[in-house]
Amino acid sequence: MGYGAMQLAGPGVFGPPRDLAECIAVLREAVESGVNHIDTSDFYGPEVTNKLIREALAPYPDGLVLVTKVGARRGSDAAWIMTPEPSALVEQVHGNLRNLGLETLDVVNLRIGHAFGPDDTSLAERFGALRDLQQQGKIRHIGLSNVTAAQIAEARAIGEVACVQNAYNLVQRSDDALIDMLGADGIPYVPFFPLGGFSPLQSEALNALAARLGVSAMQLALAWLLHRAPNILLIPGTSSRVHLRENLAATDIALCAEDMAALDAIGAPAT
Repeated sequence: MGYGAMQLAGPGVFGPPRDLAECIAVLREAVESGVNHIDTSDFYGPEVTNKLIREALAPYPDGLVLVTKVGARRGSDAAWIMTPEPSALVEQVHGNLRNLGLETLDVVNLRIGHAFGPDDTSLAERFGALRDLQQQGKIRHIGLSNVTAAQIAEARAIGEVACVQNAYNLVQRSDDALIDMLGADGIPYVPFFPLGGFSPLQSEALNALAARLGVSAMQLALAWLLHRAPNILLIPGTSSRVHLRENLAATDIALCAEDMAALDAIGAPAT
């Protein structure tokens, strides 16, 4: 299980955090607890989470993988503005390097689509721009975010895709087949909004099963993802150490086949 830094920014992922000291403590405790995968981006804040990560963790411990995203920026009104221009992507990579205090980014995810999901545009030019930066040593690995199977295939014809990060959780299951396809090829799948994002998961059936197992509903939803496929990597986010501990404890939840079947049924489409 990794850690998603989005919630370190202020309300609406915009502006500074409510409690700077707690956010720094969360980052340090996450790493001390064994988390070695932190997901971030300069468009969180903007530039808030990357600077917090640098303040809390630099010099970075060996083995810590920092994964960032490019392809969007924030407006002065907190709007999310997509930036498909290759020149903008190059500028954003350099901004992430500067704010994280790095010479090379471990992984850069190319964000495609719009705020509500993927689109069907070609990503070849954008992926090519990141490949150029990879060849210059600015990026080690390139991933994709908010993409379709066709866009993944297009990117893989150009170069290696290190990971795919799409919206997926217990009730948002449109990527079921994609996860299995990527798993067969050894490509990690990183679900964003694993707990529903801005609309947290709510289900009487989930609550009932969680109560029977003696865990919280959100812990159970995370445990289901960890059991769903071996190539799933989780990045739940929080700005609270208490919540961080609850999230990490989900790795200790064992689910039997009957539990998984009950959880699968919660997310199954109505017939």
